[in-house]
Amino acid sequence: MPLVKIHLRKGKSPEYIRAVADGVHAALAAHANVPADDRFQLIHEYGADDIIAHPSYAGVTRTADLIVVEITLNAGRTLEIKKELYAGIARRLEEDPGVRPDDVLVNLVEVAKENWSFGRGLATYG
Repeated sequence: MPLVKIHLRKGKSPEYIRAVADGVHAALAAHANVPADDRFQLIHEYGADDIIAHPSYAGVTRTADLIVVEITLNAGRTLEIKKELYAGIARRLEEDPGVRPDDVLVNLVEVAKENWSFGRGLATYG
């Protein structure tokens, strides 16, 4: 049920991008009760000047390697689950492909279950 958009600057290898995508999905499965086969991800690559992010907002030190992970998912997860998810994503991306935790920005967009159609023009959860 989540739709994941991964935003990063152009120039990373396909292996790097796949490791980021795999790490985000693994964290969703481990911390947010997302089934292994529920994987829908969009990768957006941007030119050097197309991502504008303050380098130290909220007490972190961002670099040009910033990755923005936008996850649209069903509403209802607790704050504790969300915190575990954020930490799990940062930890996995640090392990592989080596993204600094300060360069991982995660945004959750919560929606009601009836806002999904996974095909055939049908309300999947309605």
